[in-house]
Amino acid sequence: MKKIYIYLACAVLSFSCSLEGLSLSSAVTPTPLYTSTNTYTPIPTVTPITPTLTFTLTPTLSGLKSPTLTQEISITPVVSITPLALITPNTATPTLQMEGFVSVSISENEFYKGNQCEPVSIKFVSQVADPVNSAIVDLFVRFKSKRTGATGEWTRITMQTIGAGTFTHDLVPEELKGTASFQNAWVQYQFVANTSRSREIGRTAIISETLTLLDCNLTPTPALTPTPTVLKP
Repeated sequence: MKKIYIYLACAVLSFSCSLEGLSLSSAVTPTPLYTSTNTYTPIPTVTPITPTLTFTLTPTLSGLKSPTLTQEISITPVVSITPLALITPNTATPTLQMEGFVSVSISENEFYKGNQCEPVSIKFVSQVADPVNSAIVDLFVRFKSKRTGATGEWTRITMQTIGAGTFTHDLVPEELKGTASFQNAWVQYQFVANTSRSREIGRTAIISETLTLLDCNLTPTPALTPTPTVLKP
């Protein structure tokens, strides 16, 4: 047993010595083989400066003629002023008074005395605005001289109804007063509407210088006279 303890003690010492050798070897700091003392300086990059060239082109003109100056024509506007006295104003056509009537008309603008020229009568037509209450429509006619402007006496004629507020009358020269005293004269006319109790409910203005009564002057046709034939013996 004592030998075994001795061997163990020797083994422990031997192991301790080996550990001290390892620790000594590990504590040694190695010396580098080479240390560079030179500092690296970068090489500067050279940027070339290229000058900017400015070229001024001077063209060489060959065969150029001197420009000829052309005189400019200055136009002076001419203002034409028309005197106010020469301007004809637009005169509005007066509206015919048609109180109580919708429309009035005549068949022709002229007729003739006698029975030899046509037409020998004029148809008058009037339409009232109130056909219910307009029971009677009277037509008034008279002459007006084209030369002197003198007027004749009014003739009153009751017109005939044809329904729907429309009244008509065919006028012949014999119905006018003073036919023998006026030649180629104007015939003035006017319409008046009345109720059945003779109350006036409509009247037109006097219509003048639209209708003419003419004299029928026929140009005689010369008769042909036969030329006698002379027989020679």
